[in-house]
Amino acid sequence: MSRVSHPSASAAFPAQQPLLGIASLLLSLLLLTLLDGMGKWIMAAGVPLLVFCWFRYAIHLILLMAIILPSRGLGIFKSKNPKLQCLRAAAMLGSALSFFTSLSYLHQAEATALIFIAPLLMLSIAPWILKEPIRKSRWIAAGVGLIGVLIVVRPSAGLPTMGVVMGLITACLFTAQHLLSRMLAQDSSFTTVLWSGAIGTATLTLCLPFVLPAALDTLTTLSPLNWTFLLLSGVAGGLGHLLQIQSYRFAPASLLAPFIYVQITFAATLGWLVWAHLPDSITWIGIGIICASGIVNSLIEWRRSRA
Repeated sequence: MSRVSHPSASAAFPAQQPLLGIASLLLSLLLLTLLDGMGKWIMAAGVPLLVFCWFRYAIHLILLMAIILPSRGLGIFKSKNPKLQCLRAAAMLGSALSFFTSLSYLHQAEATALIFIAPLLMLSIAPWILKEPIRKSRWIAAGVGLIGVLIVVRPSAGLPTMGVVMGLITACLFTAQHLLSRMLAQDSSFTTVLWSGAIGTATLTLCLPFVLPAALDTLTTLSPLNWTFLLLSGVAGGLGHLLQIQSYRFAPASLLAPFIYVQITFAATLGWLVWAHLPDSITWIGIGIICASGIVNSLIEWRRSRA
């Protein structure tokens, strides 16, 4: 799942190494796709959602703190808007829970495609929330992307209703997360990612007493491979987010935006390699429409920014 982190103003740097930025973004998307695949695998092995997410968040937080704190110190936790940080952390945690729930019902390619309506929703809502100029091109892109989503979730596709609903809820939560990231531009991206990790870990830790006792039998019988995936999920998530932050330090968001849609290809490839599943031709048409609407709109925004 792409959890694209919009860079804050304090973390922005001149775009002097665009190829390095693109490479960092693609590697981050690959790691996050592997995280999604490991989550689907682990939950299929019987590990409850909240337990899996606790491991994923706790390891993620420990890794980020080990990398960031030695150079930035505890002062990096200081935020200029703690309330918005809490809201963003809640949206991020909610999107993780809803997305992995969707993955338990849907194949990875379809679940990933559904959440890619989020960037288009954000462009549509931004004029009212962020007071940005209203652009006709954004509305057209959002409408075309919605057509693509409707093709993916068409009744004849036979997708479980719960999986589709949770996927669309994830897209809405992602939209809220991205909008709040933009509203937190005065905070460092490192501050935002640490707040989200800390609040998510603390919330899931409070839930552990209610879910861990029932999960102990499953955890004690997990195979070494499953334990490896469970522990690596946090590493993949932490490194994926850090690489995303770094990619925006090397290249502008407008240049990187079209490459985000490569994650759908990563998800489809992983689904084929692990679960021998590929979307049918009509679903690929819907996925293509979603990607095309996002890519074309990104190119329009890029040309507008250059002008």
